Amino acid sequence: MIFLWVVLGYLSLLMGISVYKSFAVKGQDDFMVAGRSVPTYKLVGTLLCTWIGSGSLLAGAGLAARVGLSELWMAAGAWVGIILVFFLAARVRRIAQYTVPDILELRYNKWARILGTMVIVIAYTTIVGYQFRGGGFVLNLVAGVPEWQGVLITAAFIILFTSFAGMISIVSVDIINGAIITLAVIIAVPLVYIYLGGSEYVAANLEPEKLTLFGEYNFLWAMGIFLPTFLLLLGESNMYQKFFSARNEKAAKSAVVWWVLGTIVVETAIASLAILAFSHFNSLPVTSELFLSVENSEQVILHTARYGTEVGLPLIAGLLLICAAVAIITSTGNSFLMAPSTNMTRDIYQRFINPGADQKRVVRFQRLFLVLLGILAYLLLTQFRTILDMAFTAYTMVGAGLTPVLLAAFLWKRVTSAGGVASIATGMGVTILITIINSILPEPFISTSYIVIPAASASVTVLIVVSLLTGPDPDHKWKKFYTTRTSLEEAIKEQKKLG
Repeated sequence: MIFLWVVLGYLSLLMGISVYKSFAVKGQDDFMVAGRSVPTYKLVGTLLCTWIGSGSLLAGAGLAARVGLSELWMAAGAWVGIILVFFLAARVRRIAQYTVPDILELRYNKWARILGTMVIVIAYTTIVGYQFRGGGFVLNLVAGVPEWQGVLITAAFIILFTSFAGMISIVSVDIINGAIITLAVIIAVPLVYIYLGGSEYVAANLEPEKLTLFGEYNFLWAMGIFLPTFLLLLGESNMYQKFFSARNEKAAKSAVVWWVLGTIVVETAIASLAILAFSHFNSLPVTSELFLSVENSEQVILHTARYGTEVGLPLIAGLLLICAAVAIITSTGNSFLMAPSTNMTRDIYQRFINPGADQKRVVRFQRLFLVLLGILAYLLLTQFRTILDMAFTAYTMVGAGLTPVLLAAFLWKRVTSAGGVASIATGMGVTILITIINSILPEPFISTSYIVIPAASASVTVLIVVSLLTGPDPDHKWKKFYTTRTSLEEAIKEQKKLG
């Protein structure tokens, strides 16, 4: 019962902060990008919490439990992506828009904005959907709530929390969430390792391949799980939106350094804890209530938190780990619901339907979209076999549909508007086509671990070929991505004059 009260208390604290922060929302800038005033330490917390979600807590941990340390290829995609982002962070903040589709129209055209919005809405509501499922797992474990009811309760909390104060509430609580997540996993790993018997236990109970670079697999498999997270990270709309929220360019760039360090520590700790704990719980008699099957391996971290005394975790450490799970699920759900609602508001309603809408009306419509997209996320949840399938599909949607054109905007002056639009459509189309075929067939046509390869390859090929076959864009389309702040402002003014 104490686990339930701790979870309810933690959720109440988060909701209280969101309600309090709602009084600080005066307009669109506050709700969408926290007034563009977020300092480095808050930016680090919210970037870490956004990335460490159910994809790490459930899908990543479950994969680590089954294959061993080779799962870290999936996490490493994000690490390498973050390092590359270091060189783009200041330039992204300099552009100072609201959304990724803002960038797409600035560099390409309105069709790129529309298609980019579609990619983000589909991918991000899928990601939100498996945060709902993660919340269902937690409530089922700590209170015996039927999983489907837990999903609905989690959905209601995430939608309400985000609706009160938008980005202001997210960055305000994520510094707390980030500290809880980091502390919980750093404490849990050594305690479990020592209790089970340390290196002697590892040598006697873990298959040797679980401690190798590729495990039972090969380089192609490693790239199959590396590329989705790598490409997602580089095209991650939440990340760009939070850079837009930064106080200045220096804060955005400094935050990336601490973000990559925090991500490496937390994801490695989660994988290590999953491997150690699963080796114990899976070895128990099948008749034991503590036995954890391979089919339920995605719940290994939650199982460890609830039954931590079985693997050497004191009650307080188990409670802290449960709070970390709640923090991971809610913080990622909030951020990934916030991004597409901002896209629908900014890139569809405000851009095409009602350009003259006042600030209060814009915020009201975004709150409406938060509810509608939350419902869509719940519906998408029913269309996938596992959380890992959902994660890889969503990652591929962004990685193939957005990342190539975003990187080209900053790194390749010769890319054209036609090439950018064709690339987005191709990446999105190939991902959706394979996902539909996989859902119809009894066995997947292409494993979700590999769909990024054809989707991203097609997207990049189309981007390059169409760009080279069409005439170069005028200078004002690309100069703003390679200029100082003063030159950027002049370039944007010039583009507005040219229509």
